[in-house]
Amino acid sequence: MPELSKTYDPKTVEPKWYGRWIDNGDFKANPESSKPAFSIVIPPPNVTGVLTLGHVLNNTIQDILVRRARMQGFEVLWLPGTDHAGIGTQTAVEKHLRRTEQKTRHDLGREEFLRRVLDWQDKHGGIIIEQLKRLGCSCDWSRQRYTFDDDYVRAVQEVFVDLYKKGRIYRGRRMINWDPAAQTALSDEEVISKSQHGNLYYVRYEIAEEPGKFIEVATTRPETIMGDTGVAVHPNDKRYVDLVGKEVWRPLPRERIPVVADKAIDPEFGTGVLKVTPAHDKLDFEIGQRHDLPAVDVLHPDGRINCPAVPELNGLDRLGARKKAAELLKERGLLSKTEAYENNVGFSDRSDVPIEPRISEQWFLRYPKTREALAVVRDHLIRFFPAHWEKVYGQWLENIQDWCISRQVWWGHRIPAWYPKVGRVSRLSPEEGKPEARPAIYVGIDPPPDPENWTQDPDTLDTWFSSWLWAYETMDGQTRKKFYPTSVLVTGPDIIFFWVARMIIAGLEFKPGRSDRIEDNIPFHHVFFTGIIRDKLGRKMSKSLGNSPDPLELIDKYGADGLRFGIMRIAPSGQDIRFDEKQIEEGRNFATKLWNAARFRQMHGATSAGPMINQQKLSIFAIEVLARFDETIEAINEAYRQYQFNAVAQRLYDFFWSDYCDWYVEAAKTEIFSEDEAKKKSALAVMDFVLSGVLRLLHPFMPHITEELWSLLGLGRESIQFATPPVQAGLTLGVDLAENRKLVEAIYEIVQAGRNLRAEAKIPSNKKVQFILRTPNKEVWNEIPTIARLLNADDVKLDAGFKSPPGTPMAVIYLGEIFLVVTAADKQAERERLDKEIAKVEAELRAVEAKLKNKSFVDRAPASVVEGHRQRQQNFSEQLAKLKQAREQL
Repeated sequence: MPELSKTYDPKTVEPKWYGRWIDNGDFKANPESSKPAFSIVIPPPNVTGVLTLGHVLNNTIQDILVRRARMQGFEVLWLPGTDHAGIGTQTAVEKHLRRTEQKTRHDLGREEFLRRVLDWQDKHGGIIIEQLKRLGCSCDWSRQRYTFDDDYVRAVQEVFVDLYKKGRIYRGRRMINWDPAAQTALSDEEVISKSQHGNLYYVRYEIAEEPGKFIEVATTRPETIMGDTGVAVHPNDKRYVDLVGKEVWRPLPRERIPVVADKAIDPEFGTGVLKVTPAHDKLDFEIGQRHDLPAVDVLHPDGRINCPAVPELNGLDRLGARKKAAELLKERGLLSKTEAYENNVGFSDRSDVPIEPRISEQWFLRYPKTREALAVVRDHLIRFFPAHWEKVYGQWLENIQDWCISRQVWWGHRIPAWYPKVGRVSRLSPEEGKPEARPAIYVGIDPPPDPENWTQDPDTLDTWFSSWLWAYETMDGQTRKKFYPTSVLVTGPDIIFFWVARMIIAGLEFKPGRSDRIEDNIPFHHVFFTGIIRDKLGRKMSKSLGNSPDPLELIDKYGADGLRFGIMRIAPSGQDIRFDEKQIEEGRNFATKLWNAARFRQMHGATSAGPMINQQKLSIFAIEVLARFDETIEAINEAYRQYQFNAVAQRLYDFFWSDYCDWYVEAAKTEIFSEDEAKKKSALAVMDFVLSGVLRLLHPFMPHITEELWSLLGLGRESIQFATPPVQAGLTLGVDLAENRKLVEAIYEIVQAGRNLRAEAKIPSNKKVQFILRTPNKEVWNEIPTIARLLNADDVKLDAGFKSPPGTPMAVIYLGEIFLVVTAADKQAERERLDKEIAKVEAELRAVEAKLKNKSFVDRAPASVVEGHRQRQQNFSEQLAKLKQAREQL
């Protein structure tokens, strides 16, 4: 076999193996395979996006799952693709236009603007796909899809038409969320509530029938007073009952508006009087509907004030107008006071600006299959990990609102609806979108037969309206038959409503499965929700804060495997993650440790792909490492069942670094360097067995280095990708196993105590020293050479009757005492050490004695527990006596 280099270089190993996997077609899924299916569809990143740490986390988890499934014998499909990202892509192009040409999309016109977007997509699109390949993602790239593929576009149109014909999609004039920056409608799910520090303005409205008499209205938005068409009070509010039915003068501009009574008013807020602005608040809109108040829109689409009647405010940005309106009111004696006020304000998830509630004619969807979508999660046909997201999902479905699906952007799936060029525009009443009269409208996949007489709706569909079909529309019929429903979806909890719930509804409504049964049409069986990666201070990663490292730079520095393993160790299931680059460095260091351990093994002869372990010839240390490996495999399998990837990574890290390298390999050197060939052969067989198993367990996390070592060590004929996961050694030593492990644990305690004595005496670890072991246990005598090696000692002497000279550093252990022989011990340091040990043991002894003096505990606790405490009391008493004796000798 080729000799391993002295150092591991991921920059040469990683691209080499990834290229080979691609050339060999190792990631391609075969829908005709007889193997059981395992499938994942990738959450499609934006077509012009770049790799972030969030992508690294999400896609590493997916890769772990699909690589493990391949090793388990599944036919695996990991289907990749990208999303056209309507608002995000259009916004990026518009910014570029303003910066480079000082133009807007309206200056270019729709056709030319879309051509520019396509140019942008061609230039910037697909970058993230190449970056995912650098991460080692084993997607079936031959099946890469895009939400703007021709057949995908047609599928989106077919769904729209189908739902329209079923009466599920309608067009109506409703109160919607408006994004003034992107100048488009948003769904409720795209509005993020943020706490904001502002002011509460107390404005005086004069009572028209009683000149000189005023009522006060508390508002956070004086800039919308021009849109007030009434004021409202609670019908049971005795303070204002006499005013209901009268009118007040609106301050800006001065106009009479009515006072109405409505039970939606909160008498405890502000003064108990609400200014009703139906065009700019959802509650106000509902109140206006109940009392026939007109809706007056005083904002332009970009958020500027549209009110020529108040020239001081007309044309100002809404936030600037707020301050100016307060000044005008104060000048006119109509602002009684201003108070600091903190409230929640809705922000656009897309543009991160405050949204504006606005009346607009939009397309809406009444969700189908909501009860069924609730049931499949409640009944665990679909399981969420962590499980607490089931409650969040259920609450949303139980309170679901119609989905505003139209967007006033040009880059997207254009709505397949046409209106006659002559004739009135389609109008629907706001009440549940019921038509006043069926207007002349054509909805179809293809244009109307006489397109010259029709105008297509200029709006496009919400991006999520295309991606809710992603789980099945990305597959052809043969692929769907094999791989749908998919096995797992890995995503963030922030899109549980945007995407997860809607995909479930789409699957249940359109039935893409092999039969009409519900279980054949759910989009996935399991959903794993990742956490959010934050910096060490708990802040979200962002370019503006400068706390978001470039994953490609981390790959260049630590290797893709180092990045993957490092980030998975700090990713607890479903919890937010505090990113620390030191953890990625530890991932790289772990790769180095793995490499060096493999080099050590290679130095001692050829490895075996099928090592034969004779359990009767095993050393006690080999038995221990195999037993710990069995425990590790069992723990890992259980962690996978619960999607606890950090637990898998940490368990592998601890076992390989500590149990295998630090303990077993060092202990096994006694046999490897001995003249006994049988013992040497046995030790090397155990090394091969464990190394082979560890590489296979690590492969899903660190695919490149494990493939390299698997190949160079000759541990298998085919790629490690398809090697069967390791099974437990299944030690059959009977009752001897427990005794064996107890002995090894005691020996490791001796070694750790000796190393601590060396450190406390400030003797370098590479300097040879002498120890004396005082123990009656004869089984330890056979392991003295190994103990000496582990302690880096010239000699470890057994002396059951050893009388230590004053000042000799010592430690009390389970099997007796261990003494460090020094020629000039620092007695003061040893006194301090013994004093600390004595104080510690005394505290332990006091705690046990307090328990045993507690009559309630002794009477009620199980006899075995009480006896255990009595044994501990005796052990601590004996240990304390020995420590005090040693202290007295100083």
